[in-house]
Amino acid sequence: MRAPRLTVTAATFLTIGFALWAIPQEAPLDAAKSAFDKGEYTKAISILQAAAVKEPGNGDIQLWMVKSYLETEQIDAAVSSAEKAVAINPKSSTYHDWLGQAYGEKASRASMFSAYPLARKTQKEFETAVQLDERNFDAMQNLIEYDCTAPSVVGGGEDKARPLIQKLMGMDAAQGYYAQGNCLIQKKDFVGADAQFAKALENKPKTADQIYGMAAYFANRGQGDKVLEAAAAGEDVSATDPRVMFFRAVGWIVKGEKPSEAEKNLQEYLRLAPGRSDYPRPWSAHYWLGKLYESQKNIAGARSEYQAALKLNGKYKKAQEALKRLGNQ
Repeated sequence: MRAPRLTVTAATFLTIGFALWAIPQEAPLDAAKSAFDKGEYTKAISILQAAAVKEPGNGDIQLWMVKSYLETEQIDAAVSSAEKAVAINPKSSTYHDWLGQAYGEKASRASMFSAYPLARKTQKEFETAVQLDERNFDAMQNLIEYDCTAPSVVGGGEDKARPLIQKLMGMDAAQGYYAQGNCLIQKKDFVGADAQFAKALENKPKTADQIYGMAAYFANRGQGDKVLEAAAAGEDVSATDPRVMFFRAVGWIVKGEKPSEAEKNLQEYLRLAPGRSDYPRPWSAHYWLGKLYESQKNIAGARSEYQAALKLNGKYKKAQEALKRLGNQ
């Protein structure tokens, strides 16, 4: 007896089904990273939680859960995932560094009684990360910043930071000058920090987050030339990073140059930038648009942008002060 013939519809569905099966599916971790990069943290967490059930021994899944939880300010969940990552691979410098960051975030929100033991844990994790890999510059910077900011009662102290800075200087001068600049900021030695960050830029830093951290610092100092220098350094590291547009615009506004280009850059930044903690926030872009319009005597436009900034962040002091300055104009 002959087998029944497939209808055209059935055959079509079979072909489509086979084709879909043959297309490589995106790995869960890659899908989560993609969502994270777009600022879709809830989606990333959902993907990672499902992946963690299937791969309980995958430390990188836990690592990206830490990052996603921190972005959504789910600090206890971030600590839990970081502890799981370290338990999976105690020899990972990166895992210890992120556990230290999670402890640090929890300590910053805790009461004094709870903050002290958390601060000690933070320091211990950064120290372990550096011991496991002295070229983990992120961990080294975190440990130096801890030593420069934390009081001696929780193990901090600039005397501990100095040899680390010298060691870092020998491995990567830009990293060393950046660390020294951060320490000087804690002492409110802004002139000294200016000089250290300038030297960091001269030594061609390779880390975008540090470059744009310095750009933000120089913007607050009103040094437009240095903001533009940092933006150029950031573009050298990654031409597609939208922070280039933001800080180039800020540099021009501080210097009173290229107003139309500055406006376009900020508008484009607002359109493209993900809502990430290491990116300038949207309310900051609205604030700088307000500064631009105010410099052009467009008071209505400036007021509208400052109000837009406060709508996004009601506690944003710069916008509050700007509106107060405008008064009844």
